Amino acid sequence: QVHLVESGGGSVQTGGSLRLSCTVSDFTDSTYCLAWFRQAPGKEREGVAALDSDGSSSYADSVKERFTISRSRAKNTLYLTMKSLQPEDTAMYYCAAARDLLMNSMRLERSQYAYWGQGTQVTVSS
Repeated sequence: QVHLVESGGGSVQTGGSLRLSCTVSDFTDSTYCLAWFRQAPGKEREGVAALDSDGSSSYADSVKERFTISRSRAKNTLYLTMKSLQPEDTAMYYCAAARDLLMNSMRLERSQYAYWGQGTQVTVSS
């Protein structure tokens, strides 16, 4: 059973930065895609950034140039470095894993991911 555990959320002011971490355990596939999603109250869960095992990445337009997805193979950890945070970035952030490479057009689609973490809250105040 794959386990994903997020950490690093918190409260920051507009313009601040945070780095989220997601520890991935019991996941030994050689080809995969890992992603960050977020869900604000009353809204659908949306894809933020994704990174697959061959190094290809995708970002939502709303976070390009501000967020960076990366991973440490040695630590089995996925990261999301967030800069220039805005109040509209406030949401619960979830880590997700898919057991395959995904086409660029599908990397931010919620339906493509079978494994999810419990989430970590990010709150940005003005």
